[in-house]
Amino acid sequence: MSATVAVALKKVAIYILGDEKKRGKLFVLIGSIAAGFLGLMCLPVAVLSSMGSMEIEQPEINAEMFSDSSLFESLDSEQQAKITEIQNSGQEIEDAMRGAGVRSQTIKAQLIYMSYFDDVQNFNAQSYANLFAVAPNDSDLIAAINSTYGLEIDYDEFMRTYTWVMNSTINEYMFTDRTTKNCSDLAAWAENAYISGWGFKQGAIGNRDYVDRIRYADNAGLMLGYLNYNPDEKSFGNQFQTLVFTEQGSLDTMPEVAGIGLFDGSQHGIYVGDGEVIYCSESAGYVTKDLVSNGGWTSWCTYEGVDYPQEVRDKIDENGGDSE
Repeated sequence: MSATVAVALKKVAIYILGDEKKRGKLFVLIGSIAAGFLGLMCLPVAVLSSMGSMEIEQPEINAEMFSDSSLFESLDSEQQAKITEIQNSGQEIEDAMRGAGVRSQTIKAQLIYMSYFDDVQNFNAQSYANLFAVAPNDSDLIAAINSTYGLEIDYDEFMRTYTWVMNSTINEYMFTDRTTKNCSDLAAWAENAYISGWGFKQGAIGNRDYVDRIRYADNAGLMLGYLNYNPDEKSFGNQFQTLVFTEQGSLDTMPEVAGIGLFDGSQHGIYVGDGEVIYCSESAGYVTKDLVSNGGWTSWCTYEGVDYPQEVRDKIDENGGDSE
């Protein structure tokens, strides 16, 4: 973890964790201050634990914990003001990211702001969000932020921190429709697993290992995890035990729709657009991304339980209907 991130987060911890009697509850609370401000929750665990001042189990995310008004009222005015400031900043950034059409990057934007923007004056959330909207990749994004705000964020250090944060949670901002299971969100799910550094483990579907605190899936489990995940309850169910799929045709008949499945005769991948596929590889040991042309993918497929747009249904009809 970078020194910059550690300094910023230890500063917040001083405000919140000074009282030993409140430390346990407050530690969980600070990470659940505002829905989506998840990076703040995860990182102080590593920062403060490394200081050796306390032993705290990393809490599960629960944004509703901030409704504990009695706990908030037990803080002194300075602590309350700091929490309110953090909450307002997180919400302002969330709103701006939604307006810029990059809601899925909200956690990234909040984490960068919280970690590096302590000395930035006259911050404008909308201008900040626009940098995320136009950046073609994370490397260019960090370069643009450094140039715009006069910062010196190290790209590699930030990405290590960001990957750790994202692995600690399921990004609630990535879903376009939380009420359905659809191919657009399946593609976003795959991107999130790739960005978050999920590992490969037989039988896993995206749940975190209790020992090493890392999320894992197996090849089919990457898709099953999406089908079984409830974004409102932030938990995995077990409705889908087996990945049921239908091969629909060769790759030259595949519509350009993110979230379509790819199959090579033994393993599945999720097409995410721009000629790229994400899949959980047993040989690599983690979720990886590659060009479709680099793999042995032979057909495209649809998955039971996932809704597909009319463009996909039309192509299925054109190919002669669902294959068996």
